[in-house]
Amino acid sequence: MRISTRAVAVTAALTTAGAVLAAAPATAGRDDQPAGAGTVRVATYNLSLNRAVEGELEADLSTGADTQAQAVAEVIQRTRPDIVLLNEFDYVEGGVAADLFRDNYLEVGQGGADPIEYPYAYVAPSNTGIPTGFDLNNNGTIGGGDDAFGFGLFPGQYGMAVLSKYPILEDDVRTFQKFLWKDMPGALLPTDFYSPEERAILRLSSKSHWDVPVQVGRRTVHVLVSHPTPPTFDGPEDRNGTRNHDEIRFWAEYVGPGRADWIYDDEGARGGLKPGSSFVIMGDQNSDPVDGDSVEGAIQQLLENPRVVDPLPTSAGAPEAAVLQGGANTSHEGHPRYDTADFADTAPGNLRADYVLPSRQLRPVGAGVFWPVRSDPLSRLTGEFPFPTSDHRLVWVDVRVPGGRR
Repeated sequence: MRISTRAVAVTAALTTAGAVLAAAPATAGRDDQPAGAGTVRVATYNLSLNRAVEGELEADLSTGADTQAQAVAEVIQRTRPDIVLLNEFDYVEGGVAADLFRDNYLEVGQGGADPIEYPYAYVAPSNTGIPTGFDLNNNGTIGGGDDAFGFGLFPGQYGMAVLSKYPILEDDVRTFQKFLWKDMPGALLPTDFYSPEERAILRLSSKSHWDVPVQVGRRTVHVLVSHPTPPTFDGPEDRNGTRNHDEIRFWAEYVGPGRADWIYDDEGARGGLKPGSSFVIMGDQNSDPVDGDSVEGAIQQLLENPRVVDPLPTSAGAPEAAVLQGGANTSHEGHPRYDTADFADTAPGNLRADYVLPSRQLRPVGAGVFWPVRSDPLSRLTGEFPFPTSDHRLVWVDVRVPGGRR
């Protein structure tokens, strides 16, 4: 089993502060309505509902009989978040895929779980699969997923969607899909690898960054979502590692405490989040604090931000998996209780990759990772490779929203 002095120290500090949160068991259920008394469950889930061919996801979700979609829907029904980000959910224009997933899977009980309704959804285009016209990977040919603005075999592959029981203020959404990497001050953009022409058009977001305001009672909560590129699949230039670092850095700068006047959204408005705003940063950040291939300090840009709280969600299933799977897991420094992704045992092993990080105005009162132990009947929803759902686990945090009573 992996032992981490960092993890032990952090846990001890939070215990002293009275902030350690008990994770509910994987079988815990919740009422189907938004949580009362201003408590809201927010979650992120890389559910791997991506497909190899454009249009395939729409076809799969049209039937109501796709076994993977049924299984990931059941995970959501079992954990019952009020607001959930779906990563690796192919973008279909007009929100068609999100509608089909809600109608045919979430609103139909799966595996004995109760249906769940999300009246509100937000989807938008992703940089994945959009051709740049340049040879971005320097392999001598132009075309294919690696030469797109974000890796993808077709536009929108590996996209995102936000589902909510609370109203989404769509007129106030900000997207940063087209923000250029070169326009971030001090960007780690590899200048020796990319030509001046490529640097002039290369976008920061491998998918996109969205600020999705959600109205919770009298309070607006900004749901800040993204899915930075994995810090691998490159060469010594570390173009994906540095991009991952700067995609994470974007939110760290956006929430302050600086003004971040260099940030501009897709409508041309400048600046970061208004001081004093409530927010939750969510997504598959593809960065573990101590293990894996991230640029050093990448995720710490959020974890150590003075305006952010890390509730440290845990599970019982992840430590069990680390012991049973062995391999790279035996040499990791991070404690496996925090893992959220079941990656290859050879490398990089299981990691903490998925995060729900509320602002300090939103007091965490519970947190967990849906990773049941093998003896739990719901372990059929996580399983082992080839996974019935995804190699990532749903991560949830319950937060107390001031003024959040409806």
